[in-house]
Amino acid sequence: MSAPALALQDVSCTFVARDKPGQRHTAVAGLSLAVGAGEFVSVVGPTGCGKSTLLNLGAGLLAPSTGAVSVFGQPLTGLNTRAGYMFQTESLMPWRTALGNVMAGLEFRGMPPAEARAQAGDWLRRVGLGGFGDRYPHQMSGGMRKRASLAQTLVLDPDIILMDEPFSALDIQTRQLMENELLELWQSKRKAVLFITHDLDEAIALSDRVVVMSAGPASHPIGEFTVDLARPRDVAEVRTLPRFIELHQAIWAVLRDEVLAGYRQQLQPAATEGN
Repeated sequence: MSAPALALQDVSCTFVARDKPGQRHTAVAGLSLAVGAGEFVSVVGPTGCGKSTLLNLGAGLLAPSTGAVSVFGQPLTGLNTRAGYMFQTESLMPWRTALGNVMAGLEFRGMPPAEARAQAGDWLRRVGLGGFGDRYPHQMSGGMRKRASLAQTLVLDPDIILMDEPFSALDIQTRQLMENELLELWQSKRKAVLFITHDLDEAIALSDRVVVMSAGPASHPIGEFTVDLARPRDVAEVRTLPRFIELHQAIWAVLRDEVLAGYRQQLQPAATEGN
């Protein structure tokens, strides 16, 4: 069998607490997770469970305290040059147009401007922004900025796509449109995707597999579910299928207690300060 596109093997990640010098915080511990080439994997879990830490480890922005990260069977040292990262927050440069933002990464790689412009224009058309290349970020709606950010990530043709709650700030209609656009683009390229979300419906609708994380600290996977729903999918229609409802119930049965535990942990500092 070929090596997975991205593999985290018995990984732990510990930080020095910023507000309490000398104390250490373990974000994830004993974590093993693999994403196969062409596989779409979503990770769900309570707030503070280390989901974003996973992406930063996979991107090479963080080095594990223990364990190992590999990319297509090779140890990851430094930045993961085979990965594209779509952040939760805005990643567009306000002084560049939509076209300028999408072509920026290609220019940084040394591609001639004319070729970079042509490829960026093609990707803007693919995400429905063909007529908006001259718009600056402040002139675009939230959905348009997310489309531009998606094009900005995919124009580099990464083998692995890391996505940190990319659609969480959008209204439900725009969100479903973006989810369907993502699935259509993924279906055509079949890149490995590691997708972080708080939305269980979104995770099931998009993914081949859903991984559930425990509440922190020292978070680790506590459940893994294969999503055996036929593709291609419409994210609105698939939610009405009996099998979708079965999967949702099964995953929520594992996730529910962790969400409650995470909520209680968030309340503890406030309670301490109140005393």
